[in-house]
This record gives sequence, structure tokens and C-alpha cells, in this order.
Amino acid sequence: MNDITFFQRFESDIVAGRKTITLRDASESHFTTGQQLRVGRYEDDVYFCTIEVISVTPVMLDELTQEHARQENMTLPQLKEVIADIYPGLTALYAIVFRLVTAA
Repeated sequence: MNDITFFQRFESDIVAGRKTITLRDASESHFTTGQQLRVGRYEDDVYFCTIEVISVTPVMLDELTQEHARQENMTLPQLKEVIADIYPGLTALYAIVFRLVTAA
């Protein structure tokens, strides 16, 4: 059983260390600093790595910056589009900063 999932399209960026943040809704804001999470693909829940949570911080959609986008390995407009697709109408998010511990 995995603790958190990511869309398959993000797997290579996470494993390569290019994606070091995820923006989630309140249902996934319970993670804590130092916690290690098993990561699976959203589509099939296949485990692909373990990450360590560095921080969990509330952030509003209109407060997202170029730094958030860089940590997501995308541009700010791309990031806002992805968030709108995943969480339509949601403006209150949680930035979960993480580091790769091990890849599968």
C-alpha cells in the first residue's frame, strides 16, 4: 500500500529529483516533516520510490510563484493549468516539499 500517489507523467521527474514539491488539497495536508512516504502511480498504484517530507505549508492558488513552478519542473502558467485540471475551482492548497530517499 502506498502513502501518496502521483500521475505517471510525473514519475521520471520525481525519480530524477527535478520535481521536489507537490500541491495538494486539504485531504492530503496531514503529512508531517520527516515522514517517509511510499509513492505509487495514480493510474495503477505501482510503487516507484520513497520520499521524505521536508515541509507542508498552506498556499493560495493566486500566491503560487515561479519558485513553486520550478520545484514542479514546469512554468507557472503550466502549473496553474495542471492545478485547475486536478482541483477545479479550488484556491486553497498545501505545498508539500519533499526529497527523494530511494527509487524502486
